Amino acid sequence: MPPRDNSQQVIEDKLVHQAEHNENVAYDGWQVPGGRRGSIQEQAFDRRHSNSESPSEGRRGSVQSMKKSFEASNYQMVQPIVGHLEVTDDYNPENSIDDIAVSWYVWLVAATASIAGSLFGYDTGIISAVLVYLGNSLGGHPVSASDKEAITSLCSGGAFIGAIIAGLTADKYGRKAAIYAGCVLFVVGAILQATAFSIAQMVIGRLVVGFGVGSAAMVVPLYIAEIAPTKVRGRLIGLNNMSITGGQVVSYGIGAAFAHTDNGWRWMVGLGAVPAIILACLLPFCPESPRQLIYRGQLDKAEIVLLKIYKGASLEQVRAKVALISAACEEAKELNGNESRWSKIKRLHTDPANFRALVVACGLMVISQLSGFNTLMYYSSTLFALVGFSNPVAVGLVVAGTNFVMTWVNMLCVDPIGRRRVLVATTWGMAAGLLAVAIAFSYIPIDTKTLAITSNVVTTPAIIVLIFIVWFVFFYGVSVGNTAWMSTDFFPMEVRAMGTMWLTCCCWGSNIIVSSTFLSMMKTLTPSGAFGFYCAICFFGWVLIILFYPEVSGLNLEEIRMVFESRNPVSFARKLRRERKDVIKERLANMEKPIPRWTLSG
Repeated sequence: MPPRDNSQQVIEDKLVHQAEHNENVAYDGWQVPGGRRGSIQEQAFDRRHSNSESPSEGRRGSVQSMKKSFEASNYQMVQPIVGHLEVTDDYNPENSIDDIAVSWYVWLVAATASIAGSLFGYDTGIISAVLVYLGNSLGGHPVSASDKEAITSLCSGGAFIGAIIAGLTADKYGRKAAIYAGCVLFVVGAILQATAFSIAQMVIGRLVVGFGVGSAAMVVPLYIAEIAPTKVRGRLIGLNNMSITGGQVVSYGIGAAFAHTDNGWRWMVGLGAVPAIILACLLPFCPESPRQLIYRGQLDKAEIVLLKIYKGASLEQVRAKVALISAACEEAKELNGNESRWSKIKRLHTDPANFRALVVACGLMVISQLSGFNTLMYYSSTLFALVGFSNPVAVGLVVAGTNFVMTWVNMLCVDPIGRRRVLVATTWGMAAGLLAVAIAFSYIPIDTKTLAITSNVVTTPAIIVLIFIVWFVFFYGVSVGNTAWMSTDFFPMEVRAMGTMWLTCCCWGSNIIVSSTFLSMMKTLTPSGAFGFYCAICFFGWVLIILFYPEVSGLNLEEIRMVFESRNPVSFARKLRRERKDVIKERLANMEKPIPRWTLSG
């Protein structure tokens, strides 16, 4: 056996020390989170492990199992594992790599990957302007309402399928490969749309673009989360969310710029290929996820990437980081084994805690998508033309701009204030805004058969419609619009990939329903009835949030697991946060800087 250098010995000593540290037990082999006998954490811990014949059969394994993981990661570092790799970097007081200042390299890589997010926003937003200016370009006759619904909804349908395919293949082929595939899909889809002279080709182009949108929605946040240092992970993922809403703003600006150009709609969809080409040219300068490299056993490459991410870190610190990630790989391997995807889906639905998390996460996502916001994103130009505005695309820019600004507000306030508090305090405003819109529409003369206004004058009710649509978007952007995407931490590591896939599918499934029925609802229920329907969904959604959505801001993943193991997650989370008040305050003050997940004695 070749001799090991001093740095290797240091890493060994640290890992052995960590394993021995965990043997300083305080309660039946483990120190209970929270550190107090009889606390909520102790009760949850007992409940979670009460069915194990021995400590080694608990979900986290025994002390010996943990030592085995650390030792295996040290001597072998990592073996390729089957299943989706999810990693949680626990705090190690002797490893200060996360205290190192974040380099510009990380921000540039995240910004580059977020171009895919802007393509997501652009391609979902530009259709609003395209539908207004299609004219007789497709087939030599005006595009019917059903054709418009098909053109719009098939992008969502493609995204539904694209998200599933990306979720199932991103582990095997890597995150960057999935992003490259998305670039190709965006370019091909843009060309098909720009050269379309029939409804069929336009629909196929939108479907192909949808594949790219679904891939971007699934893979890019995952890639950013895996290359981001812990203390800026939330902000870097938020950068992708900003890119999505920013892409929507740009799409409205492009739509207004080409509104009065012959065949301007072709330029609108064709320009969507430009950012995809730029992204494909920049991706070679971006690294593969270091966790993916470790997943494949490419440890030398992972060290090189981590040295770039943590600029100024010593080789010892980087190797210790690799060892910690490797230990998480070993733990994931023990948890997953050779478990099939179907068995993971079954576990997600049959385990009560997992199922509660799934219902709450997917429920909030469905509320956000069925609230009516996407009708504005897809049909706002059609809607504002309907009420008499002469440049409806420019007016629609106000909607996209409001959403963009409120995304910033949500990113700044959701952690300090709390997700539940933000949702409870703002979701009612969505219902109030849509109620005002529904009432105002009743005073606007509209032919429901053709969806044409009988007057060319912008009336007071039309102004009220615009004002309260902006009101609605104001409350949507700061509440469910962004918070719904933060629910991936509800799921424990072993089922998080499947839970996230279901969450994404709920998004696009709901999106298909809205985009394929809105114009038909406007005809059958009248505009007042359609917006009244969405108002009711927002109101009942607000009530459901009050009753069932727990406050998890400031809780770590283990504590979130405890919340959903309780039969009443809302009440349990409230009590848990009260017990852990000082610790949670410290976590939020440290801007996501990791603190010990387990309080170890000794």
